[in-house]
Amino acid sequence: MNGILNVYKEAGWTSFDVVAKLRGLLKTKKIGHGGTLDPEVTGVLPIAVGKATRLLEYMEAAGKVYEGEVTLGFSTDTEDAQGKIISKSPLENEIPASEIDTAMEKFVGLIQQTPPMYSAVKINGKKLYEYARQGVTIDRPKRTINIHEFVRTSPVVYDSVNKTESFTFRVSCSKGTYVRTLSVDLAKALGLEGHMSKLQRTAANGLKIEEAVTLEQIESYRDTGKLSELIYPIGYAVSDLPQIDLSLDQMEAARVGKKFSEAEFTKLSALKAERFAALYDGKLVAVYMRHPEKEGIWKPNKVFG
Repeated sequence: MNGILNVYKEAGWTSFDVVAKLRGLLKTKKIGHGGTLDPEVTGVLPIAVGKATRLLEYMEAAGKVYEGEVTLGFSTDTEDAQGKIISKSPLENEIPASEIDTAMEKFVGLIQQTPPMYSAVKINGKKLYEYARQGVTIDRPKRTINIHEFVRTSPVVYDSVNKTESFTFRVSCSKGTYVRTLSVDLAKALGLEGHMSKLQRTAANGLKIEEAVTLEQIESYRDTGKLSELIYPIGYAVSDLPQIDLSLDQMEAARVGKKFSEAEFTKLSALKAERFAALYDGKLVAVYMRHPEKEGIWKPNKVFG
């Protein structure tokens, strides 16, 4: 079995829990996930099986799409609804939707973000959440992330009793983005405390939440001998890479690890990326990368034949 599973991760499960469960269901150790989801976050969790595990680095690096909710009025230590309230800024009046939209627009593009203390980022060999659980806050280096889209998707709802305001959003972002931190930073840009009150991943690696299947469904398909119907081609693992169609001769050369030059493969001369997926008849043949020492030469990074 080689390919990608579009798994719907339910709340309460870690990404590792899902992988461990699938190793038992599918009777194979060659399984990995394409990007961690926090336990309380639901949605698309791409799973690589068999040969597709060789592409996990690309799956993890691929951009993701999330839909969630921001609540303005108080912040928590974990930056989401599961944490303890650490600061409040009661809203005596509603914040206009137009003001929120304007603030959100300023986060689109390349921005700097500081990882939250409750995260698995390692500093001095220790994960940040381990420091946080000990009540220790340390300096974290900022990261550059890319926000492709950040938009409000619902009316703004004002709660006059709790002095809070909430709205839903959609964000398309690069690897390494902490959406809960984005929510907190948005609140700060509005001069308020805030947190991410809900989150769901709706797309990753070309997989959409509408087609995602639960672990229970996967088990049912396995028991009825229809598991192959749920397996996507391994090409879904490199959905973020530029894709170039090969001729028959080029495909046969790629299968045995041939290097390509921009001179003999003109499509490469216009390619700005560092890697591309080489396809033949819609199927992934190899992933190519720029040669680190020879300008104008592309060498195979992963070959599937």
